[in-house]
Amino acid sequence: MDKKVTVVGAGNVGATAAQRLAEKELCDVALIDIIEGLPQGKALDLAEAAPIEKHDARIMGSNDYAASANSDIVIITAGIPRKPGMSRDDLLNINAGIMANVTKEIAKLSPDSVIIVVSNPLDAMCHVAYETSGFPKNRVIGMAGVLDSARFRSFIAMELNVSVENTTAFVLGGHGDTMVPLPRYSTVAGIPITELLPKERIDSLVERTANGGAEIVGLLKTGSAFYAPASAAVEMAESILKDKKKILPCAAYLEGEYGFNELFIGVPVKLGANGVEEIIEITLTAEEKKALEKSADAVRELKEVLKKLG
Repeated sequence: MDKKVTVVGAGNVGATAAQRLAEKELCDVALIDIIEGLPQGKALDLAEAAPIEKHDARIMGSNDYAASANSDIVIITAGIPRKPGMSRDDLLNINAGIMANVTKEIAKLSPDSVIIVVSNPLDAMCHVAYETSGFPKNRVIGMAGVLDSARFRSFIAMELNVSVENTTAFVLGGHGDTMVPLPRYSTVAGIPITELLPKERIDSLVERTANGGAEIVGLLKTGSAFYAPASAAVEMAESILKDKKKILPCAAYLEGEYGFNELFIGVPVKLGANGVEEIIEITLTAEEKKALEKSADAVRELKEVLKKLG
């Protein structure tokens, strides 16, 4: 393979992302983790599945960041997962330290890479990666909107009993309880869901989307979502690796767009070989703008906590 992606963190999200990358034959994969034997064992298991899954991607597991050298993309999933009763804010202190350490190594060994942040609290971790790496803003991106939009699309498809392939959805804002699903921009075969569902049903789907991660945490009891987050990160990686220029909702560093400055906020972006190649500004109603401002306030609060920690 002429492309290489490093996945930092060999837990459920990281290992599933490595599997998806390899099975789509997008790149060779380096799986990095501090736990001895974990990335090596998972990489070997995935390599042994390759003859059956019919791909020739190389997968290497290591505890040494040297294995990540010269990566095109680095997907960072490292950090402790959210547990029942734990807010995203609770994760901030521990995961900020982990993110800073990881990003220092990545910046040193893959200075031209694009960083995709998956670790929570997502928006705050993007700030840590951006400031620690010294990378330009287009090469640090948060995975949030792709996952949240996929959840919204799934719920729309379930509600209307239609193919998920016919659904599109947009979710903006921070990754968490203040995310902003946009029903006006969410469609089934091009038809806005506002014409297919009554407001109370849409409101119910919006609420379920906003609580999507917490719903899974509550069901699993001892873990959090990993299949859909891994798929979301890989969709972003694929658009970058193949220079597809897909328009996807991602956490991007804003400098005036949507009226926000120096914040990572989930907005529609064009993802290509250079990472974020364009931020798409869409027209929002007064109500949507207010919701987005509330979401931005939540991100701003986390950023302030980071400053006190740092």
